[in-house]
Amino acid sequence: MSRIGDFSSDDIAGWAGVSPELSTAMAGFTDAVYARGRLPLRVREAARMAIALANECAVCQQTRDSKGAAEGIDDDFYDHVLQWDSWDGFDDAERIAAEFAHRFATDHTALRDDEDFWERAHAALSDELIADLALSCAMWLGSGRVLRVLDIGQTCKLTL
Repeated sequence: MSRIGDFSSDDIAGWAGVSPELSTAMAGFTDAVYARGRLPLRVREAARMAIALANECAVCQQTRDSKGAAEGIDDDFYDHVLQWDSWDGFDDAERIAAEFAHRFATDHTALRDDEDFWERAHAALSDELIADLALSCAMWLGSGRVLRVLDIGQTCKLTL
């Protein structure tokens, strides 16, 4: 049951009217991540799902990109996101994205100070892609936690 307003648990858009100016700004950030971000789809989805799992956000975990199947993104891909270091279905960039996202959400200061990680990250991704990854993770972490904490949309399944 939603923690604000009188919204059904599936109303992931209606509740935003409670704070229209901030919600509009968040919608712009979301659009930038999905429509203007430079991350390859598989890299983006590995990171997005790692954040969704860390947030325990059901709506985020159930969201899929309509172009995913064409890129080889299936349930097996999503099921292995937290095995970034061992699953052979990921390339180096996807591994880095999943690890970065998970650690961004769960232990950001250790991530900041991990020189081995940053060496691997720079071998797999350009500075531009690392910046897009970090900003995308900021959006997913924040919006996913809002949905989870306010208990909004936790039974929804979305296709982007």
